[in-house]
Amino acid sequence: MSLLKLGIDVVLHLDKYLGTIIQAYGTATYLLIFLILFFETGIVITPFLPGDSLIFAAGAFAAIGSLNVFTLFIVVALAAILGDTVNYHIGKFIGEKIYEAENLKLIKKEHLLEARNFYDKYGSMTIVLGRFIPIIRTFVPFVAGIGEMNYIHFLTYNALGGVAWAALFSFGGYYFGNLEVVKTHFGFVTIAIIVISLIPALVTFLRKK
Repeated sequence: MSLLKLGIDVVLHLDKYLGTIIQAYGTATYLLIFLILFFETGIVITPFLPGDSLIFAAGAFAAIGSLNVFTLFIVVALAAILGDTVNYHIGKFIGEKIYEAENLKLIKKEHLLEARNFYDKYGSMTIVLGRFIPIIRTFVPFVAGIGEMNYIHFLTYNALGGVAWAALFSFGGYYFGNLEVVKTHFGFVTIAIIVISLIPALVTFLRKK
């Protein structure tokens, strides 16, 4: 329960935590941001790490001179692209092992074939749009690897989505993060960013129901 409270407190006061980190570690903050985003997108078991809200908050600090917004943009884009690339290869490795295995009870090879067919049809759109949905973006490259999506095709749209994601939230935070109403209610803004990011996934779920 204490861990849950800490997580909620970090989300609600992300600006304060990030401000303290910047004061304590200076330019090393870029490395910390890179690692958090890399693990959020690159390791399928860590989708709970902050993504959109962290970049937006960092962009807001860039606006007051604590960080450089262009350096931030490059760091975020690299973390996103490299993270998805690692996740893709992990999925591909696991997928190959599943194809080679014989009697698997939990995973059916037919499901892998379905995943491969899905990415053949809708892979490009999924890679780009999935980047903007928390949790979903962690699983998209993993499933793309399992489905053996063409790597060059994956890398192209991975880079496109990563750059677009980095630009939207880095420069969004830079230009809007220090508006008085945003600064006063930063915790609620953070929650709003998360909720809005989840809307596409919720709509898709409701349609299927």
